[in-house]
Amino acid sequence: MPDDRVFLNHLADALFDLPAVEAVALGGSRVYGDPGPETDWDLSIYYRGAFDPDDLRALGWPGEISPLGGWGGGVFNGGAWLTVDGRRVDVHYRDLDDIDRILRESEDGIFQIEPLMFHIAGIPSYLLLAELAESVCLRGELPVPDFPTALRDRASRTWRNRAGMLFDYAEKGHAANGRTLQALGLATEAVTCVAHAVLAAKGRWVTNEKRILGLAGLDDVDNLLQATDGIDVSRLVRVLHDRCARAMDDAMSCQPGSG
Repeated sequence: MPDDRVFLNHLADALFDLPAVEAVALGGSRVYGDPGPETDWDLSIYYRGAFDPDDLRALGWPGEISPLGGWGGGVFNGGAWLTVDGRRVDVHYRDLDDIDRILRESEDGIFQIEPLMFHIAGIPSYLLLAELAESVCLRGELPVPDFPTALRDRASRTWRNRAGMLFDYAEKGHAANGRTLQALGLATEAVTCVAHAVLAAKGRWVTNEKRILGLAGLDDVDNLLQATDGIDVSRLVRVLHDRCARAMDDAMSCQPGSG
């Protein structure tokens, strides 16, 4: 098996040679995490125009290759789970025309939130910009966007408002009626929304929810959930809400012009 550098160069060259692909980038924990020997290799192929997943399939690497839009469309418009030289490789499709549009919209604070499997609060369309800012471009050229001021303002307010409504319904709609699991589920979503709000207010990109509580300074909320037996769930939701409100107040002080 080739060493990591040789393997990555081989992988990047093969993907970059695919028709319509203009750039290849490495992301995931191998860039900003703590990878182990079994950690996946996460790569994105940036194409413009008509990309055909059959061209990726023709490389002969075993695995699952989705059509365009096969992961629900939207931000995550498809990709592949592959095995290359005995190593697990994830490939994400990234349409440069979509990215150009999202870049323009972000300057005006415009973004969308869409559901994605395994993500509690959904993902914002500006996640694609976060990937550009935090990944390593291996082939071709890609922009490295800053977090626009208008996006900081609108995203932090949008996520905070969602969290407030979720907390309110978790307490009044579910906890007050003894629906513990649903109350905690909505409270968990609300905390995750607050983490998004905090990071947006600080102008900090985030590419997924795995590290989001720690990055937002909210990882201590896990201590509140170590034992729920006998705990008043309504009180727990309020405690979580209050804790997140303090985090948001601190984050909003980082906003331009707040002083």
